[in-house]
Amino acid sequence: MHIHIVGICGTFMGGIAAIARESGYKVTGCDQDVYPPMSTQLESQGIELIPGYSIEQIQLQPDIFVIGNVITRGNPLMEEILNRNLPYISGPQWLSENILRHRWVLAVSGTHGKTTTSSMLAWILDYAGLNPGFLIGGIPENFGLSARIGIIRSEHTQDSELNSAEISPFFVIEADEYDTAFFDKRSKFVHYHPRTAILNNIEYDHADIFPDLSAIKRQFHHFVRIIPNNGLIIANGKDENIKQVLTQGCWTPLEEFGTERKWNTQLLANNEIDIYFAQIHQGCLHWDLLGEHNRMNALAALIAARHAGVPVETGIAALSKFKSVKRRMEKRGTVNGVTVYDDFAHHPTAIQTTLNGLRTHVGRKRIIAVLEPRSNTMKMSVWKDYLAHSLQEADHVFCFTRDSQWAKSTLCTLNNRVDYCDDLNQLIQKIVAITKPEDHVLIMSNGGFGGIHDKLLSALQENQ
Repeated sequence: MHIHIVGICGTFMGGIAAIARESGYKVTGCDQDVYPPMSTQLESQGIELIPGYSIEQIQLQPDIFVIGNVITRGNPLMEEILNRNLPYISGPQWLSENILRHRWVLAVSGTHGKTTTSSMLAWILDYAGLNPGFLIGGIPENFGLSARIGIIRSEHTQDSELNSAEISPFFVIEADEYDTAFFDKRSKFVHYHPRTAILNNIEYDHADIFPDLSAIKRQFHHFVRIIPNNGLIIANGKDENIKQVLTQGCWTPLEEFGTERKWNTQLLANNEIDIYFAQIHQGCLHWDLLGEHNRMNALAALIAARHAGVPVETGIAALSKFKSVKRRMEKRGTVNGVTVYDDFAHHPTAIQTTLNGLRTHVGRKRIIAVLEPRSNTMKMSVWKDYLAHSLQEADHVFCFTRDSQWAKSTLCTLNNRVDYCDDLNQLIQKIVAITKPEDHVLIMSNGGFGGIHDKLLSALQENQ
């Protein structure tokens, strides 16, 4: 069967492409921005990529077009598909019908922590020998790829010979609340029909599609409604918005984490963590990840893996070998005593928790935060009253934006602790000029940020 993916180069659709190809489908795709690393990653898997959305792609005659949620009405290829009444489907629905239908789906939802928690959970299951499939919105360093089908393979198995007996029953998916497609405005996660579901936290986000927090909570309620009563919901017991969602109706057993009488943690010296359930000690976790948010992510992953049959002690052993996720507090290098980190944080809560975790780790040493506010919600000034507060732990802040008026009005309470810049080279020069040994530079953006990380490390090297 041949599928043609329209809008293939995003992490989610690229993951679908990889899984489909691994499952034996012929896969082609197109996107407006076809460039490395996604282009080279897909091409290395034998997936033909076509730049742009030309109507000539109709001539490929795929069995079905799989439509990404970046595609809108007016897109020339989409208009031709509609005019010819050709078969098309959204990415989440295709995944549900062709990959997830007969599997034990473990879905990780929430405003923050989805990628890290999904990565932890997939790694625990893999460490336990369950070989799960997964689709994650980042690249877990333990795997080096964002998606796989999950094959229980003998040395004699060939890809062309795969059958259902050789596919792991378990599949971990990052369950995003963003909308599915221009023709399906439901959240993606309602398509996944999980047996195990994690609700990490709920905050207002995605202001381009949700008018308010109530609209987001309604989508989470729809998600909860489809989880079976032989499944499990794992919920952050500290989150009031999750509690409000669950009071609208819950038909599934519930386990909470983050509260004293349920699953919780205690931070010890040297970043060691005691794990407790019902005040009974379950084990001690030794790892390098920073912050309370990662301890909560770990609890959620341990509980979900336990539901799939993995003992807690095995899960703790797995997490002790967990290497984090690229772009989640990823240390990019240290030059002249200055350490540079890359982080995906783009929501005030994520920014604050990341900075708090780094502050706990470095003590009184200086933290220099470099922020590129580029998400749709950030640009709409939805968090204008919270952004400056989320940066309080930083000793100095650089804001990279071409809308200096917005930035200055948003971050004015930081006074002389903030600099504004709209030129990348000048920004790098300013950072180099202010840094000194033992400083920690935290770069935060949900985009590529012009390759600032390597450029900054090179500039620091030249400045020694």
